[in-house]
Amino acid sequence: MLATGLEEEVDLAQDPDALERGGWWFVVADFEAAVGEPSAVGVPGRGRARAFRFADVRPADPPVGGTWRGPAPGAWTSSMDRAAYTAGVRAVRELVREGVVYQATLCRVLRAPLPEPPDLWALASLLRAGNRAPYAGVLDLGAEGVVSASPELFLRRRGDVVESGPIKGTAVPGGPLGGKDVAENVMITDLVRNDLQRVCRPGSVEVAALLAREAHPGLDHLVSTVRGRLRTGTTWAQLLRATFPPGSVSGAPKRAALDAIAALETAPRGPYCGGIGWVDADRGTAELAVGIRTFTASGGELRLGTGAGITWGSDPEQEWAETELKAARLLAIASGAVP
Repeated sequence: MLATGLEEEVDLAQDPDALERGGWWFVVADFEAAVGEPSAVGVPGRGRARAFRFADVRPADPPVGGTWRGPAPGAWTSSMDRAAYTAGVRAVRELVREGVVYQATLCRVLRAPLPEPPDLWALASLLRAGNRAPYAGVLDLGAEGVVSASPELFLRRRGDVVESGPIKGTAVPGGPLGGKDVAENVMITDLVRNDLQRVCRPGSVEVAALLAREAHPGLDHLVSTVRGRLRTGTTWAQLLRATFPPGSVSGAPKRAALDAIAALETAPRGPYCGGIGWVDADRGTAELAVGIRTFTASGGELRLGTGAGITWGSDPEQEWAETELKAARLLAIASGAVP
């Protein structure tokens, strides 16, 4: 779908009922955003949950763009180096040992200067060719924007039926997925089930698929599917408030995991690990991805996040290697190292 003719931009943290007014919206919610929580208005440090209402929405091939000129391969820096990240893994394991969390996702943000104003459609074309993804999306605001090649479904809504597809468990293509991967996925699937139960009819929430192995460019994932039927009268704000931020990129219990993330991570995630996708409020339909495998451009630089879910069974060096694996192909594409 191609949406043009921007008519309105709102922050759902400040105007949580905007989606109830109807229209077709593209949503980019920062991981730190207090989606649907009016009490969070004005709280320093909160992210934004931007929703853009467009006048013209139609099926169309995406624009190709011009020639992409990305950062030099050696220009990328990380918000956490190897020593800091592995120390963070050990800190999360200590929280698990103390019973504070069962799992928490620890992320770092990579950034590099752009040599010229970005042509985001050109980057999106490269990603379609080299890292095709089922929930890809682009928000082009000129000097800033988002290009996502997300493989993960956060929320799909069709009337009163809502579905989520959490990903937990990563391996090289055809490589082994171990007990830690299975435990992670089961924990997060249960968390997503509990989130949906907050707004779904009693007895309607089910795990439609558990631990399905899916192949994606450069790696394999374990994916589960959770589905439920919304209670009559559930608003968009209530649905987002119950489920945001996505459980697969926060942890369990969610509140304790978010506290750990805030204490350990040294840079805001922004749209990375947030929610990215569309809402058709007139038809009661939506498809939002978890903002992983996602580039953001602003202020003359390009950013990409990468992370791993940490449990008691985590090895700090292996978790660092997982973050490297997840980022490697995307960095190579953005820096012109993949033909």
